[in-house]
Amino acid sequence: MPANPKHLTASRSQRFAKITAAILGGYMLSMAVHLALASWLNHVNVIITATFTAFILWAVLMVLAFLARNGWKVWGLYILLTALCAVVIYLGKTYNPGFMVVHH
Repeated sequence: MPANPKHLTASRSQRFAKITAAILGGYMLSMAVHLALASWLNHVNVIITATFTAFILWAVLMVLAFLARNGWKVWGLYILLTALCAVVIYLGKTYNPGFMVVHH
């Protein structure tokens, strides 16, 4: 059974924004969140856990991008949150540099 046309995105630019935000923006934010966690927590444990949780978070972010009415706002939100994670990563490397050194 085909989808009801009233629920489909008519604009090509909105469709493009939602698809790219879901795939690229969701992946970018998912990785940024895990890198931010790795800069403050034990990075080995975070990277091992990220093999599963990054995929789950990426899938959730994909769904959220398609649920939104405006794909460009989703892009803006994903870029803003990724930038916030970049600040957390920078602060983690500045104030918590011991976690980035591997000790044998």
